[in-house]
Amino acid sequence: MYFLLLGFLTGLTLIFAIGAQNIFVIEQGLKRQYIFLVCLVCSISDFLLIFLGIFLFEYFEQFFNHIIEIILNILLIIFLSYFIYSKFIELQKFKVLKINDELSLNSAFTIFFKTLGFTYLNPHVYSDTVFFLGNFSKNFDLENKIYFGIGASIASFIFFFMLGYLSKLFANNLNNQKAWKYINYFIIIFMSFLVIFILFDIFN
Repeated sequence: MYFLLLGFLTGLTLIFAIGAQNIFVIEQGLKRQYIFLVCLVCSISDFLLIFLGIFLFEYFEQFFNHIIEIILNILLIIFLSYFIYSKFIELQKFKVLKINDELSLNSAFTIFFKTLGFTYLNPHVYSDTVFFLGNFSKNFDLENKIYFGIGASIASFIFFFMLGYLSKLFANNLNNQKAWKYINYFIIIFMSFLVIFILFDIFN
């Protein structure tokens, strides 16, 4: 029980940091667009990566070298840059948003792959789940590692579904043109800062 709680609190602490993935979940919640799908993909991905780190940390560390990290960072920059560009295009042809009409703009297939991009092209996801949690639990015995991983995974499931559906609750207050424009401006600015931060990380 102790290791289950330790995993839960550790996982919750790590996941609370606002990043590109969390912003995307919030946006989908505000749009009421495939919230369950987005939250489920994020949660299952965390579960898989957490246990990857727990069971393979000793072997995984030697393969995840600096070159692979740079490649992942470059892929993330390309992905984020395209996402920022799509937001600019969205603002150019902006009209009053009817939130339910947003469903016609993106298919479940598109949202699914966007969610995968925000998850698996994000080096910080690996650093939090695989590296930190894997390293943190490497001296636990196997049974306690499993409890620790389950606790961290539960934290992830609760966090993502709360984030998505709490955002949905605020959607009614944001169903107007001005609010959505400000949301898009915030997303563009935030994602741009992330790109700058990643570039700074690559060249230092």
